[in-house]
Amino acid sequence: MRKSNSLIVVLFILLFAKWQTHHVFNESKLTHTVHFPSSKTKYSLSEEIVSIRVFSQLKVQSFTFSPDAGSYSVWANGTEVISTSQFPIIKFTYINDSIEVKTFENTIGKFKRIKISSHDVGRSFRLKLIAPDRKPRFYQDNLIIETENGNLKCLNEVILDDYIAGVVQAESGKRSYQEFYKVQAILARTFALSHLQKHAADGFNLCDYTHCQAYFGKTTELEIMKAVTDTKGRVVVDENLNLIDAAFHSNSGGQTVNSEDVWGSKLPYLRSVNDTFSMKMPNARWERKMAKEDWLSYLKLKHNYPIQDSNARWLALTFKQDSRKPYLEANNIKVPLKNVRTDLQLKSTFFSIVQQGDTLIFKGRGFGHGVGMCQEGAMRMAKLSYKHTEIINFYYKNTQLIDLHKLNFFKDE
Repeated sequence: MRKSNSLIVVLFILLFAKWQTHHVFNESKLTHTVHFPSSKTKYSLSEEIVSIRVFSQLKVQSFTFSPDAGSYSVWANGTEVISTSQFPIIKFTYINDSIEVKTFENTIGKFKRIKISSHDVGRSFRLKLIAPDRKPRFYQDNLIIETENGNLKCLNEVILDDYIAGVVQAESGKRSYQEFYKVQAILARTFALSHLQKHAADGFNLCDYTHCQAYFGKTTELEIMKAVTDTKGRVVVDENLNLIDAAFHSNSGGQTVNSEDVWGSKLPYLRSVNDTFSMKMPNARWERKMAKEDWLSYLKLKHNYPIQDSNARWLALTFKQDSRKPYLEANNIKVPLKNVRTDLQLKSTFFSIVQQGDTLIFKGRGFGHGVGMCQEGAMRMAKLSYKHTEIINFYYKNTQLIDLHKLNFFKDE
């Protein structure tokens, strides 16, 4: 069976780590890391390390760092400049394309790049943004600070499964079901490993926003930690052992979407499925009102829709979806519903229109792009005692779970 490029890259990284290592900074005397050809991803000899840009949507000017567990050292220019054993709270500020390091009493210096690291087991730290002001967040493992476009750039160098646990909490919330946490952990791991190069040009692997996966730091939930541990190394692949595009959304409204109807690319595992599990969940239905003339003007100006044609006008004002459609179509003009959703900021493309005088009511179903797993449907399945394998197989067709660490890479099936 043919191996995928993405899976080969991941497995090559794990194998390559056995024989090519060097130090990152002089300060990393006890931590050997690996650099890979055409990649800025780093892996330790024992566990994968990913680099995640945190506070990626903010223009960070200043913050404080303090240890949550363990003791940390601050390194710059190959030298330890300060440690939290001496000063438990350290302030970092952007000044003239440099990073100023201060305690409450003294200025330690200004540097171009900083690494804050610890070798203690269970190490974690607290970041409190000052400018802009934000609530504290807690992260595991280590931190890199750089300057970029007049701001501080913060990179959390974190063990993969520590990151996955944080993603599961950010994407799933608290007080869910163990089987759902397992599903979300497997999908988050699959996504991360298949998108390690997404921000390679920027010097890191993934960001902490929905552009990649939401990530607000370490999990506080023991059930999430257990789910990540129980599924360690498990990922989803298609029939050709390609790591799948592990797409998911909040609620399908009763039917998921074919991938080509949203992204233009047809993937055999991202097929539309009837999803009754989603229908009694919070985001199953929504409504939005809009003036009739505003809707018609939008169609005319943005999509050149023939509103002057009586039949086309009637179709636009009485548009109905009993099952999902990719377009509103009349007179050979196709209006992509994915564009309508984006332009009008609708919750989904799965809507029908009802007239009330000069007002239109968009009666919608679902929340999100609709491709892949419906999170609320999966939660419902977990509540009904479906196993995580059954949930994954329901939403992703003709796929299988594998353990990356046990796969015989060189043996053809």
